[in-house]
Amino acid sequence: MGNIIAIDGPAGSGKSTVARLLARRLSYIYVDTGAMYRALTLKALRKGLDLNNEEKLIELTRDTELDILNDPSGGIKVMLDGEDVTSLIRTPELTNNVSYIARVGGVREKMLDSQRMIGGRGDSVCEGRDMGTVVFPETKYKFYLDAEFPERASRRYKELLGDGCKLSREEIEKDLKVRDHKDMNRDIAPLKKADDAVYLDTTNMGIDEVVDKLTVYVNEGRG
Repeated sequence: MGNIIAIDGPAGSGKSTVARLLARRLSYIYVDTGAMYRALTLKALRKGLDLNNEEKLIELTRDTELDILNDPSGGIKVMLDGEDVTSLIRTPELTNNVSYIARVGGVREKMLDSQRMIGGRGDSVCEGRDMGTVVFPETKYKFYLDAEFPERASRRYKELLGDGCKLSREEIEKDLKVRDHKDMNRDIAPLKKADDAVYLDTTNMGIDEVVDKLTVYVNEGRG
């Protein structure tokens, strides 16, 4: 296993964009673990499963092949049973339902194996909500990105606008509060900062500034 850079944080903290750009700069593999849960949620919705039926969700996970493929340009393809679902997993419906999948212990155990396998292919930047606490707790490089709520809501609103979403700013803020609560209060692998992670408030920082800062930490062997 190569170097693993674990980046955690809530929605709107900038972690996805930062992780992708950091991986490109360092020529590392980029692993978006949230995309894996979204892909599994897509499959569950396609099959019309009851998202409160944990047994069925665990069975679904066992019968699912998930992978993340990197391309030279720094982009990724999210593969669900051999199908490229990258463009299908960013809808508001999936965002609203992915927490049902992520809270199930048996699902997370299976996903844990997949995430470690993908991240272990080489030097990797892995981002999500439990990278530093659960998936790669022994890695030297752990970062927790955060930002003040109004800034995170603003970023989320702009992101979804770009995806063609018609939700209002007020609806985005409400959804973000609900998502934060679910992520931070679930029984299995809740979102939290690892004790030895570097905390970075990105509220008043540009993306390039954040990437520069993390690059310095990694190049100097700090994390």
